[in-house]
Amino acid sequence: MEELALQERMSRIDRKILVLSGKGGVGKSTVAVNLAAALALTGKTVGLLDVDVHGPSVPKLLGLEGRRIESDESGLKPVALRDNLKVMSIGFMLQGEDKPVIWRGPAKYHMIRQFLQDVNWGELDFLVVDCPPGTGDEPLAAAQLIGPGAEAVVVTTPQDVAVADVRRSISFCRAVSLPVAGVIENMSGLICPDCGKRIDLFKTGGGERLAVEMHVPFLGAVPLDPAIVRSGDDGRPFVEQFARTQTAGVFQQIIGPLVADRKNQSQSIMSKESSMRIALPLAEGKLCMHFGHCEAFALVEVDPASKKILNTTLLEPPEHQPGLFPRWLHEQGANVIIAGGMGQRAQDLFAQNQIQVVVGAPADTPENLVLSYLNGTLKSGENVCDH
Repeated sequence: MEELALQERMSRIDRKILVLSGKGGVGKSTVAVNLAAALALTGKTVGLLDVDVHGPSVPKLLGLEGRRIESDESGLKPVALRDNLKVMSIGFMLQGEDKPVIWRGPAKYHMIRQFLQDVNWGELDFLVVDCPPGTGDEPLAAAQLIGPGAEAVVVTTPQDVAVADVRRSISFCRAVSLPVAGVIENMSGLICPDCGKRIDLFKTGGGERLAVEMHVPFLGAVPLDPAIVRSGDDGRPFVEQFARTQTAGVFQQIIGPLVADRKNQSQSIMSKESSMRIALPLAEGKLCMHFGHCEAFALVEVDPASKKILNTTLLEPPEHQPGLFPRWLHEQGANVIIAGGMGQRAQDLFAQNQIQVVVGAPADTPENLVLSYLNGTLKSGENVCDH
């Protein structure tokens, strides 16, 4: 019964974005608050959920300190910052600022479940979840409870020590089948309060290099800006209080791919009938019998009606990790994978990512295999593996 109630709540939310960081002090909560506010400014209906049990910052950043949770027959009522931005935080439950929350893992799990299941969020375009730093109980519970449809935005600073921790955060996302919507580099350079110019006070580019290395999108770099500190202390979202600034413009650029992604997905679904993409793992130009250890992937776009090859792209695969390739190929738009051999678990993961699996294909060129597949003459043998 509880599971059905949770699923019903989540079904009314279009996109669920977990804001994560590998370590504390990177400005994750500030980024989460301004992402939610920036999305709301576009007219989207947004919920902001703060599940940082030991350091809930959202009430302070939004000027909602002292507010308390109310409920009615429909469930817990989130605090409405405005008509299209609703907020929930454990900070609304604390008796005082100096009272610590001393909870073990099961209590944290129960709280997060209650916020997702019992809060009457209503219909939302976005739910932004501000998770505590690291890869512990809270982000794991949020990812598991939200289930399919959850995505991660990972926040880092440019320094090597932060980037190393964020690398582990991305690996965590892959281990729990949580797609990464992108990386944000916070505190990237300094906006001079006098002249307004950008100064590379420390270093920049670490987050973007990490995104390229880990094969995930890079959403943007937010500079150090004294106005961000002032807005947080004032309890007003920076993107509202300083909407015309260069830094506010960065937040608008960051949410662009998040807002546009659903439209692109819809267009992709509409175009599937007219074209499809077939993925093939390659070694020395021919089909590799073990897809997890191939040199490259051929992504072949075809027209099923005319049975013609439209385009072939060679992709360098990311470092092989369990469960990674099905998600990665899904992101590349693959509908079918032709392989020599594949275990049942891998086949199930491809099916979960809406990719049809064809196994037992011979070691031939991708063009020959694809044309044979389209013409119904592909001769598949045993589900073999050369690894």
